[in-house]
Amino acid sequence: MSDAGAPTIEEPRLTTRRMRRRRIPRHVVVALPLALAGLISLSVSGNVLRPFEHITTLEAKMASKSDFFRDPEVQRLLLRHGIRVDIHRLGSRGIATQSLKGMDVVFPSGQPAAKLILDRQDHSVRSARPFVTPLVLSTFRDYAETLVKAGVATRQQAPDGGKTLYYDLRMGEFTRLLDGVDDPKDPRDGSDSDADTWNGIGFDKLEGPARSNSGRVLVRTSNVCESNSAGTYLSILAFVANKNRTPGAQDPNDPKLAANAVQNVAARIKPLINLQGMWADEQAESYFSDLGESIAPISVIYEHQYLAHQIAYHDKHGRQDTDRVLLYPTPYALTEPQLISLTDGGDHLVRVIEEDAELRERAIELGFRVRFSGEDGTSEQLNAYLREHGIQAPAPNPDQTKVYEPDLSVLEEIITSVGNCPPLEEDTP
Repeated sequence: MSDAGAPTIEEPRLTTRRMRRRRIPRHVVVALPLALAGLISLSVSGNVLRPFEHITTLEAKMASKSDFFRDPEVQRLLLRHGIRVDIHRLGSRGIATQSLKGMDVVFPSGQPAAKLILDRQDHSVRSARPFVTPLVLSTFRDYAETLVKAGVATRQQAPDGGKTLYYDLRMGEFTRLLDGVDDPKDPRDGSDSDADTWNGIGFDKLEGPARSNSGRVLVRTSNVCESNSAGTYLSILAFVANKNRTPGAQDPNDPKLAANAVQNVAARIKPLINLQGMWADEQAESYFSDLGESIAPISVIYEHQYLAHQIAYHDKHGRQDTDRVLLYPTPYALTEPQLISLTDGGDHLVRVIEEDAELRERAIELGFRVRFSGEDGTSEQLNAYLREHGIQAPAPNPDQTKVYEPDLSVLEEIITSVGNCPPLEEDTP
């Protein structure tokens, strides 16, 4: 057969499939830089492995010192120890008198409430008193200057000769402006219907823009039945009313006479508290608000709350808040918040608070006077920090008379009488 007639057979071809390159989804492209930034942030903060570590959440009832545990830097430092704190905010006496079931730790703001809590425990517990803070009266410059004019307050000297942030307040003389009674021997408290009013003691006669306040001279407190700050202020009033002696300490061999003396003191100071009307829950929040001056000319707060405000204000504005000032009462009261453990997890937190140096440093940055080596408290490190940040440091009052709180049963009697408080509830630990 000739080749011309043979069929043509094509050789087989090897065909390769063209692979299409898969594109990265757009949402992944968008999210990638964010994920990378988060990883870098975790690396810088030392928390890169934190998501893979076990974090224990502790339930806690805390009063005003919950400010410390709500601070983001404190929370970050606690996470390094595997601890997160879930805070239930309540007044110190409220913490002491209500159920503690389900709580790992409690943090009352003072010793009276701490003693009530410790007395309820059926076994020894671990606790710490990491810092102290004085009780102070917060006010505004014109009102402080009015008290200077009335002869009951003295300015502390500002280091640069400018406007001071602090005044010393003589409580024995100041309380005579709180009773609403015209003292004929003291014309500075006003007269007739103006007695013990702000205008009556000279508020409307200050230099500068015309101002007026015909309201009573009052100190705003939180609920004495629940709050440590109000209870401590009550202790100051009782100490002053008892001629700078601790109520209940006299006549120890005659219980009836001692009880009558305590009831008499409670009756004398009750109007100084009750004339303010309805109590407010949190004085510091109102004081630092834009409407603080219209809410209350004078409020009871803690020193650390004021100093923390000044530090934050200076960081934001580059200067001090010179409109808000403090009155340091004489005699003075120092509050000692106590962190009390109720579980093994609480023990861990107490141990961390005692041993972590960075947490102590952060407490100073938040305005607390941190305890060292069992001392009552140190002011030097706090004052140095304030000066470094352009903030006037408070000066110690030459009159170092200190209020010593009465026996717990005596204090409870005064609080219950003044605040018409319900009796303490007996509750299991």
